Amino acid sequence: MEESKIADEKNHTRRGRFFIFIACALAVIALDQWTKWLARRDIPLGTSFLPGWLEWLSPYARFTHIENRGASFGMFQDGNLVFIVLTFLIVGGILYFVSKMEDDNRWMWAAGGIYLGGAVGNLIDRLLFGAVTDFISIGAFYIFNVADASINVSVAMLVILFWLQERKQPVADKTSRDEGNP
Repeated sequence: MEESKIADEKNHTRRGRFFIFIACALAVIALDQWTKWLARRDIPLGTSFLPGWLEWLSPYARFTHIENRGASFGMFQDGNLVFIVLTFLIVGGILYFVSKMEDDNRWMWAAGGIYLGGAVGNLIDRLLFGAVTDFISIGAFYIFNVADASINVSVAMLVILFWLQERKQPVADKTSRDEGNP
């Protein structure tokens, strides 16, 4: 009887974490698609925009509407089909990883959802428009969108979370693993 109660609690916790994962993914997709829709609607392709009251920011930041048929930084232009297939594989990998994940850390689940949302946000553009809409321009850096930023933020979150997790492990566990002992 006690075992089934523990299993029920574990499933309840897992459902809560999965909810965080899905909520983060859907929030990123919604924000990404909404901001891209605004950029396509209000900023002509190939032009920049900044409200007058923010003109002082123009050397540092502005909205510039472009279509990116490649990867980050405009690399591999005209590789749309490759990126569609690659994104489907990444999405499948994320879903597989999450289905096997035992970690109870909410932030780990949130990071996975944020990454998934970013990947799906750009996938939607590639499928519907044949290119990804980018519009956020910071300095002389590349032009990106909410999905790109979400992917980068989630990777940074995962790096920090894995680093913190590694630091929490007892010294004895680290020593035996480093020496190749079980």
